[in-house]
Amino acid sequence: MVTDMKDAVHAADAAAVMSLLPARPRVVALGEPTHGEGILLDVRNELFRQLVEREGYRTIGIESDCLMGLVVDDYVTSGTGTLDEVMERGFSHEWGAFAGNRELVRWMREYNDGRPPSEQVRFAGLDGPLEISHAMSPRQALTALHGHLAARLDANLLPCDAETLDRLLGADERWANPATMMDPSQSVGRSAEAGELRLLADDMVALLDAETPRLIATSSREERDRARLYGRAAVGLLRYHHWLADTSPGRMPRLLGLRSSMIAANLLAAAERGPVLAHAHNVHFARGESTMRLGDTPFAWWSSGAIVSAHLGEEYAFLATALGTIRHRGVDAPPPDTVEGLLYGLPEERFLLDPRRLAAALGDTPPAPRVSPWFGYIPMDPAYLTGADGIVFVKDLPPN
Repeated sequence: MVTDMKDAVHAADAAAVMSLLPARPRVVALGEPTHGEGILLDVRNELFRQLVEREGYRTIGIESDCLMGLVVDDYVTSGTGTLDEVMERGFSHEWGAFAGNRELVRWMREYNDGRPPSEQVRFAGLDGPLEISHAMSPRQALTALHGHLAARLDANLLPCDAETLDRLLGADERWANPATMMDPSQSVGRSAEAGELRLLADDMVALLDAETPRLIATSSREERDRARLYGRAAVGLLRYHHWLADTSPGRMPRLLGLRSSMIAANLLAAAERGPVLAHAHNVHFARGESTMRLGDTPFAWWSSGAIVSAHLGEEYAFLATALGTIRHRGVDAPPPDTVEGLLYGLPEERFLLDPRRLAAALGDTPPAPRVSPWFGYIPMDPAYLTGADGIVFVKDLPPN
């Protein structure tokens, strides 16, 4: 049955992606089922190069800290720093160590060299300033936002001075405490200081909006965009810390939902500048509601892709990536009745497929869900056959 679909298999390139879509989207979201594998990053890098050179895309956003990403963007646009420094300081989750990310940054700097700003490619971190176990201090975001406003507005308009912010923030270590995810009592997110900082952050973001005419006259588009980013990060971080300190059953879905909202807001902001290729885990970009079970407790939240899709409609496209084997991680050939197993039977090593064609070929026989033997890999959700605009399949992942 699947072998009859050879005419529906395409090279995983920009032309094939665009052929599946009704129009050029503002966001092409390329998901991946696991992180750090070299071939998957190579696929992303090549697709981005083609989208830049053939389709006019100018920004790539990846699942990394939005504030750290400014270090990368400064390097690729103006050469600030060195490549080694940028890979160390510009990525969260230790992703600066991935060779594919280094190659992406190197190529972007090379592409931009000698080009005017309007023709340059840009880098955006999409994630909040978060790690799996904890959230960062809101110091960088709050102080940068305050500095932007203080340099352009009368001091009487600001809700506080810099010294007050510093006093309320205290030591950064008390915010970035890895124990908070498992022990809410160790979080400072519901302290009196955190509560006051949430109000100040809200007032500064409101001031940023209320003073738009003056700020347009006294700052560049780049400066205003960064101030908005600092505002989003500050408000999002303080909300996240608030819920880290919660002990109710709603704690985890709220934390997951807040992270999704931060990623979605950063992606929508990047798309305001022009079309974007976004890259993150499949689960962040799926259009449907996300679900998880913690012990006996199920909960649900909306993914970043669901939020962005609700805003952009057909201007959002989701490409899910599926794979056959990761033998160095104990993931062997997939069962033939799974989506991955059906695609593994095709001769091509790497290709793009219209999921609607596959769903039609399957008819009333839904594929079985694949079970992963390794926690770092999440198999493809069969729901992507109706919820994705394309499936990128990679047959075998060798060791990096």
